[in-house]
Amino acid sequence: TTFSSTSIITMPPNLQTNLVLDPASEIETVLSLGYVEEIHPERRIRCAVLGCGMMGQEHISYIMGYPNISIQFLCDTHEPSLEKSMDVIQEFHKKGSQLHIPELCRSEEELLKRADDIDLLVIATPNHLHTDCILGWGARDISILCEKPVAVSLEQHCRLSEFMRSSDFSARVWVAMEYRFIPAIAKLLQLIPSIGEIKMISIRENRYPFLHKIQSWNRDRDCTGDTLVEKCCHFFDLFRLISGKEVDLSQVKTMVQRGINYTEEESDHEVPIIDSAFVMFPFLKSKESSSKSSSAMGCLELSMFAEGSRHQEEVIVTGMTGRIEAYLPENRVYAYHRPSMESWKDRSVPPPTESITETVYDCSDVREVHSIESDIPTHGGYHYSSTAVEWHKLIGALYKHKETGEWTPEVKLEDGLDAVRIGLEATKSI
Repeated sequence: TTFSSTSIITMPPNLQTNLVLDPASEIETVLSLGYVEEIHPERRIRCAVLGCGMMGQEHISYIMGYPNISIQFLCDTHEPSLEKSMDVIQEFHKKGSQLHIPELCRSEEELLKRADDIDLLVIATPNHLHTDCILGWGARDISILCEKPVAVSLEQHCRLSEFMRSSDFSARVWVAMEYRFIPAIAKLLQLIPSIGEIKMISIRENRYPFLHKIQSWNRDRDCTGDTLVEKCCHFFDLFRLISGKEVDLSQVKTMVQRGINYTEEESDHEVPIIDSAFVMFPFLKSKESSSKSSSAMGCLELSMFAEGSRHQEEVIVTGMTGRIEAYLPENRVYAYHRPSMESWKDRSVPPPTESITETVYDCSDVREVHSIESDIPTHGGYHYSSTAVEWHKLIGALYKHKETGEWTPEVKLEDGLDAVRIGLEATKSI
């Protein structure tokens, strides 16, 4: 059979690049991610999307770039969301190839009746429904990609933790913590060993207010867990990932501001959601740490009324021998190393400029940062192309499980629960 790149690349039309393949490696390169018209039925992943709002639609747009995944079901109680999701399928479907029309379900109960026809469930419902969705599907032999946060209250957290430890828990869960895969943050993580023992981690987000959601559920603290759970579980996950340590939950300190945004909106909520915050905490010491050495510490700064800031996100990690700074949307990482005793001999004056080394990493090439050899469908989305990387890794984990029986998610359910717990404690300490 003769293959050509124009006939077998099935990325969405607005994502296609001028991909040049060496004839000798063309088949191997393209097949490595399944970009082919014909997929054996046993290799095709049957997917259902539960919750078809903004994040559900983002996931759908990436799924359409992989012909080895077939969206069998879309489920939402809000008819316009189902209609918009069908528009996304049309938009990101490869023109000229057969379009599979998914079955539409108007309730989770209706979708549960079709559970045997689903290999992968994407949970993208409003936050407060995530726990019950996992509890309702988690006893089945099924893979689940669940949007964050996995819980919005201590009660939900306890129920989900207990279920996860029980013999009833059978599902394979991957929590959608996309920030881990943002190129600049991924590069920062790669450079961590170069700066010695970590002592300080600072994460700052300067952004726009929360966008409008159906029935304004994201303005309701009971539905979101409030901002430090809803938004900041991403950052608390990064604190754990970067440090390799757990937060000392007994020492979390928080200051917040409320009532700054959304004043023009009608609301029945007596207490508005958090608009800005400082959260500080130490990390638990490892057994190997010196008793005289101070614990590493973290600081989160959030402003939800800072549109137009030079940087929307900043992640800064300071170690004993250097410092790494990641900036978004600049998508660059700056690495610095402290001067040696030899290069800074006279300590009565500041260090000479030439004694401090700086290396700048341009992280605009997503595939290069993540060492992905084959092409991936990516159109940026809401998370700097990180959702594209998430799907690439998720598909790999799904096929690995199918072939070996081993499930190795990069973001386990435990990780999602631990990130939520920090957010709950931060909110409690206000």
